[in-house]
Amino acid sequence: MTQAQAKIKTAITPTRGDDYPEWYQQVVQAADLAENSPVRGCMVIKPWGYALWENIQRALDDKFKATGHQNAYFPLFIPVSFLEKEAAHVEGFAKECAVVTHHRLQAGPDGKLIPAGKLEEPLIVRPTSETIIGAMFSKWVQSYRDLPILINQWANVVRWEMRTRMFLRTTEFLWQEGHTVHATREEAMEETLRMLDVYVDFAEQWMAMPVLKGEKTTDERFPGAVNTYCIEAMMQDRKALQAGTSHFLGQNFSKASEILFLNQEGKQELAWTTSWGVSTRLIGGIIMTHADDNGLVLPPKLAPAHAVILPVIHTDETKPQVLEYCEQLKKELSEKVYHGRPVNVVIDVGEGRGGEKYWRWVKKGVPITIEAGPRDMAANSVFVGRRDKVDEKRVSVPREEFIRNFVGQLDDMQANLYARALQLRQANTVRLDTKEDFYEFFTPKNSGKPEVHGGFAYTHFSGDADVSAKIREDLSVTVRCIPLDNDVEPGTCPFSGKPSPRRVIWAKSY
Repeated sequence: MTQAQAKIKTAITPTRGDDYPEWYQQVVQAADLAENSPVRGCMVIKPWGYALWENIQRALDDKFKATGHQNAYFPLFIPVSFLEKEAAHVEGFAKECAVVTHHRLQAGPDGKLIPAGKLEEPLIVRPTSETIIGAMFSKWVQSYRDLPILINQWANVVRWEMRTRMFLRTTEFLWQEGHTVHATREEAMEETLRMLDVYVDFAEQWMAMPVLKGEKTTDERFPGAVNTYCIEAMMQDRKALQAGTSHFLGQNFSKASEILFLNQEGKQELAWTTSWGVSTRLIGGIIMTHADDNGLVLPPKLAPAHAVILPVIHTDETKPQVLEYCEQLKKELSEKVYHGRPVNVVIDVGEGRGGEKYWRWVKKGVPITIEAGPRDMAANSVFVGRRDKVDEKRVSVPREEFIRNFVGQLDDMQANLYARALQLRQANTVRLDTKEDFYEFFTPKNSGKPEVHGGFAYTHFSGDADVSAKIREDLSVTVRCIPLDNDVEPGTCPFSGKPSPRRVIWAKSY
């Protein structure tokens, strides 16, 4: 590597170890994923970032449809009276709601536009859609023959946020929200857990992000839900990211929206409902799971482009032959299929030196870089680098061998990313039985020690809200979930001294 290339390579500063939050922002910027918008707390998702979201959408949409769900769309605006029907729901979202009170603008005395035409009833800009969808379900459901109803919506939502960070927490974000109606409690619970498993499969098999699935404690449930289940992933700073949730709503929203049906005995009863969702937060999860100090690293199954070809052109005389060689290589690779998608290859013929182009694509996270020039043409070979092994020496590979093994290289990279992330989680997960060990693991704020994030800690917990509130105040640590795969293990809560049937997972989180 030349000195000039080294300067290009180290353009992302600070490193993860120096300043993780700022490193994250620099990775987003260097990969050209998104940027802040003129509207405070909102972001503009740029083409590379939106292409990544489209691939997430496609993969998840296929999974939803394979489990019997259909897509629909519901209004952005929700009458405030709809939220008032479910007490816990309105209490949970009241502070996050954006409210529309007027229906037009007019010129004021000073010539500036002012709201006019006050609405009879304020409208809430969709924070989530249980109430508006419930109003429609109440019309659609008359008999047990109408059930189940399995609906998914791809949409945007608005929730006011004090502190925002692109993809992780923004005032407006994109997501999907599934909403279903069932005749029995058992069917609704089965749906809730089925969709949780869909999220697990997607996170691990497509995002290469290992997750733990579990149930939220009472004080962490979705407002109005009977049970909330989630998937939790460990990021490289050892904080937890809640990457998806699935809610068993019981009959709470059916009562609020009067979703009633005649059962097989001809008796009227309340339906059972669920809701579940993931958002553009998943892009933040990909960044914080896989990116390194060189920039973004994308799992091949979701990467907008699987490879980039960088023509090496030294003279105008060799340019046509080199470009023809690269175009033919692209054609042969594009004929391959990778996990249901045609292989997507980009040829970068833009201006700039070879080193600049190479590191630009490294920062964008493209899985495989291919350089080809006159020497490679003469040897019928290509010069190849793999993004998960960017610090290793790039190698010359015979062209036919490279094309033959291309898909296998993508699969190997996908598996390698998952293995690295799993190793990180395993190395930073502990089982603790004393309050002293717990507080030591999560170094207290203002303790005079460098603040660390510990990792995941399994401890017994009695479920007392005042205990979790105290720990949150002391350490900024919360119960992430009660793991579903955690066997019953009677013990004693180290914080309250009360009996505890099983361990829970604690962590700092996003």
